[in-house]
Amino acid sequence: MAIVDLANAQLQQAAPAATKDDGGHEQESSYDCGACLMKGVRHLSDSGITRLPDRYVLPASDRPSVLAASSTAAGVGGVGRVKLPVVDLAGLRDPSQRAAVLATLDAACREYGFFQVVNHGFGSDVSGGMLDVARRFFELPLAERARHMSADVRAPVRYGTSFNQAKDAVLCWRDFLKLVCQPLREVVPRWPQQPADLRDVATRYATASHALFMEVMAAALEALGIPQQAAAGGSGGVLGELAAAASHMMTVNCYPACPQPELTLGMPPHSDYGLFTFVLQDHVEGLQVMHDGRWLTVDPVPGSFVVNVGDHLEIYSNGRYKSVLHRVRVNSTRPRISVASFHSLPAERVIRPAPELVDEQAGNPRRYMDTDFATFLAYLASADGKNKTFLQSRKLPTPAAAAACL
Repeated sequence: MAIVDLANAQLQQAAPAATKDDGGHEQESSYDCGACLMKGVRHLSDSGITRLPDRYVLPASDRPSVLAASSTAAGVGGVGRVKLPVVDLAGLRDPSQRAAVLATLDAACREYGFFQVVNHGFGSDVSGGMLDVARRFFELPLAERARHMSADVRAPVRYGTSFNQAKDAVLCWRDFLKLVCQPLREVVPRWPQQPADLRDVATRYATASHALFMEVMAAALEALGIPQQAAAGGSGGVLGELAAAASHMMTVNCYPACPQPELTLGMPPHSDYGLFTFVLQDHVEGLQVMHDGRWLTVDPVPGSFVVNVGDHLEIYSNGRYKSVLHRVRVNSTRPRISVASFHSLPAERVIRPAPELVDEQAGNPRRYMDTDFATFLAYLASADGKNKTFLQSRKLPTPAAAAACL
């Protein structure tokens, strides 16, 4: 999603007048969509509306559906719900348990594309502090939040609404604050000054999130059978590249109580264009994943992270790990806060299947073409980008086609 948002900047034509922040950097004071100011759904919710505005009403075919009354799918608990596989980092750090945890991680990435991480070592001052400061940011007066509204998604800080408010035919019930996190020393001075502790709290969280990503990424490479020398930065490896330079963006999401939640979504179905996404969420459910052709609501587990495979990792794993569709539902009584951290290689990096996972003779041909940011931009310019069709567009249908694209 971080790269999706960056791509949207290339497709937007209008840019509002800029002002200067306290560090002398340009920032937009408001976002002009057509002739109206997009004030966001927090503003609508606070105004006490009882009927969903037409711009937020999805076509009947796209509205949240009632799930089947029962399911025999493995891992499903209750009606239309799922308890995701759990990856225990305490076990991963124990040599006697590491193999078993790696097997759990591998199976989760193959079968679900999602898992939960527990015993990650984040203290309540880091994870709980991040959720608290996020909540307080969205409680700020609209005028303060609107200082960070921008049409330029390349900006290190951006406050907005919906999924892509400049292009969405139907708006989504979400407000967000997006923070570029690399390199931290350069971008933090441009983050919001209010709440007063946001910069300190978000910096600690971003630092810990990147370290967690590196640990999980190393484990995933080991589970895939990538030799440690290559994984650490040898020929074709990615860990060394990630240690030297990586893309990292946080999206702080607010899904206010919605007067008619059955008519809209907080986020439409999508997959993430990256390696891994780590999601910290409060106790209010809303995240749904596609599994065996059904939408299943993820049971929130206090203190855990929900982690999902991104498009880059599906390509790099040559299809062994799955980047799956997910979406967010909203409710009529409780607001929901989440913080998504998107991690990948730099945008200019070409992504291709790892050579260790391609073996024509063994019946495991290359399944994806090379991809890069320019290819992604070209795709967005030629199609609506709905769901995960970009990833599908990179798939090689046959070994013969694969050879033709090399």
